[in-house]
Amino acid sequence: MIHPLREAQLSLQTRRAFLSSVGQFSLGAIALHAMQTDALGASSANDNPLAPRKPHFKAKAKRVIYLHMSGGPPNLDIFDYKPELVKRNAQDCPDSFLKGRTFAFTTGVPKLMGTPRTFKQHGQGGVWMSDAVPNFHKIADDVTVVKAMHTDQFNHAPAELLLFTGHNRQGRPSLGSWATYGLGTENADLPGFVVLLSNSGKGIDGGSALWSHGFLPSSAYRGVTFRSKGDPILHLSNPAGVTMPAQEARLAAIRDLTELDKAWVDDIAVVDQCQLADSRAREILQRLAIPNTRERRCARRESCRERLRFRNKTSSKLCCRACCG
Repeated sequence: MIHPLREAQLSLQTRRAFLSSVGQFSLGAIALHAMQTDALGASSANDNPLAPRKPHFKAKAKRVIYLHMSGGPPNLDIFDYKPELVKRNAQDCPDSFLKGRTFAFTTGVPKLMGTPRTFKQHGQGGVWMSDAVPNFHKIADDVTVVKAMHTDQFNHAPAELLLFTGHNRQGRPSLGSWATYGLGTENADLPGFVVLLSNSGKGIDGGSALWSHGFLPSSAYRGVTFRSKGDPILHLSNPAGVTMPAQEARLAAIRDLTELDKAWVDDIAVVDQCQLADSRAREILQRLAIPNTRERRCARRESCRERLRFRNKTSSKLCCRACCG
């Protein structure tokens, strides 16, 4: 049973005083340490898991945009020319491929199917390309076609998991997570990598596991999904009817209440922490609402759309967002 004097003391204690009353392991002390770390700028991976790291080789690319064309045409109809398969078109699949193995969605002896497309070599390197991608013929010497990989996963979900995580089952870190783990990021205010979904992600059989952090810490290595409609990230913009001046007035009122509450706080350092947090909140709000930056980005996106001329409006928007911010 609590002593009446102790009960009265607890009833008069403010939330701020409670957060600062348990020594170096208080929530206030933990928050102060985090803010001081940000202010000083952690330079090593031990202090900050997202700190930039030097790669094994000098980097040539400034950014990486990976397009996963789920539902697109197979490589056999675009870049992967297999003349022997064309020669054996409509023949029974050889026993060497089927003996002792069970395949989902396959019964009996399936027929082989060669591409109906016409292939030719293009560019000085003689890259095989089909007539399905005529615009690629013009840039054959500017692209790299990798044919050194193979897999025995032919169903969509496990094949996508293998491509993005290196394993055909869920639970492993994705390509973006490993890249962030190995290289860090030069911008501590942005996530290590982002995911832009067209059509709300429909048609991606592997689901969110394709950009999951797996067994790596989610606080640093999880992909941030950008929505294709409305705000890219929820809860960053002010709600409908709440203007920036109104939000600033609300923060000013909170600051005034903090000033009035100083008399109830024994540790002045705690007030300094709250003021620092308040100033950081105002700085973030101002950073997110710079109209000139938004106008410049909109102009760059419009120019990008004119250059790309995609038929799919959603894909055009996402590509421009990835290229131009």
